[in-house]
Amino acid sequence: MAKKTLLASLAATTLLAATPALADCPIQVGVLHSLSGSMAISETTLRDAMLMLIEQQNEAGGLLGCEIEAVVVDPASDWPLFAELTRQLLTVNEVDVIFGVWTSVARKSVLPVLEELNGLLFYPVQYEGQESSRNVFYTGAAPNQQAIPAVEYFLEELGVEVFALLGTDYVYPRTTNAILEAFLLANGIPQENIFVNYTPFAHTDWSTIVSDVIALGAGGQQVGIISTINGDANIGFYNELAAQGVSADDIPVVAFSVGEEELAGLDTSRLVGHLAAWNYFMSVDTPENESFIAAWHEFIGDTNRVTNDPMEAHYIGFNMWVNAVEAAGTTDVDAVREAMWGQEFPNLTGGMSVMNPNHHLSKPVLIGEIRADGQFDIISQTEEIPGEAWSPFLDESAHLTSDWQALGCGMWDTRTETCVQLTSNY
Repeated sequence: MAKKTLLASLAATTLLAATPALADCPIQVGVLHSLSGSMAISETTLRDAMLMLIEQQNEAGGLLGCEIEAVVVDPASDWPLFAELTRQLLTVNEVDVIFGVWTSVARKSVLPVLEELNGLLFYPVQYEGQESSRNVFYTGAAPNQQAIPAVEYFLEELGVEVFALLGTDYVYPRTTNAILEAFLLANGIPQENIFVNYTPFAHTDWSTIVSDVIALGAGGQQVGIISTINGDANIGFYNELAAQGVSADDIPVVAFSVGEEELAGLDTSRLVGHLAAWNYFMSVDTPENESFIAAWHEFIGDTNRVTNDPMEAHYIGFNMWVNAVEAAGTTDVDAVREAMWGQEFPNLTGGMSVMNPNHHLSKPVLIGEIRADGQFDIISQTEEIPGEAWSPFLDESAHLTSDWQALGCGMWDTRTETCVQLTSNY
């Protein structure tokens, strides 16, 4: 152990010993990410990021006089297992908070358990919206912070006339595409110019689908692909695009679930110019991001390991949770929840993220072009945009809002001024 690290460790230990415990020690933090199965390509790094953040906090003196201990489980990309392990974390391990989950089907699986047992989840991944639970803080992007701005870019900057909405067959792509279809129709794109296709997780045979998309441009119209494909299915999809000679100049792709980590397994020299929309890219040039990347490389011991958007979401969410616990003076879920509203923390793009009463962050929207080295050139960036829990583009949610602070409700009907119950329609 280096002298500097040893001194920091001794100082942290001394501080913890001298500070009276205001919580049951150690403070248990559940880490619920797939380390095997089709989603491991995306989620393993998030487990590692959480371990880094917890280690950093312990080196800084812990929390409420306690060490923080990570309780790591592997739901193995199995949606029912997410629910089982959530129950285990809350009842057996008695964790104070959970950070994790990637897909919306996994989040939907754990939601009833969280609400039954009053657990708290920080969810770090872009999602379809149409939800606001008192037991979840959504630190990834809502549709108005990723999907809508990306489609606006296709319409306004690239002149796309025919849209291929390609997604993995589960709730996030289906709901996001329903929102995007309504948005496109409202912006004058005819129904016949919107092609929608869904494939299973881990899908591998993309030849027919890519051929069908190419055929959409037979009349000379500009075709664009909106991708909500998740997990390792992206490898086959991008490889097939390259195999059929599809470049970004021919048919641009904008992806919502492909970042630096997913590109690490691809020959990105053939994908140059295709796009992704996120709230963070590793290539962001700020002192905050430089420090984060340096800390990540030191922790993981590999300077080739990339950072990505959901890692930043965990970084923001974890630090907000720490600050809320300190403000509340306890890890009690109800007290922490109230202390979370209005929490601010610097993001890695140089701005300030804010946790709103609808449990969604205000975040900037970035669009990046894939480079040959697997990084992104940032070609568009907005100011911080508050995340919307309910889409104004769908008739069934246009009249809904969420405000847990003033209204105590995540599904407030503005027509009747009543709080309604979440239904399976969402």
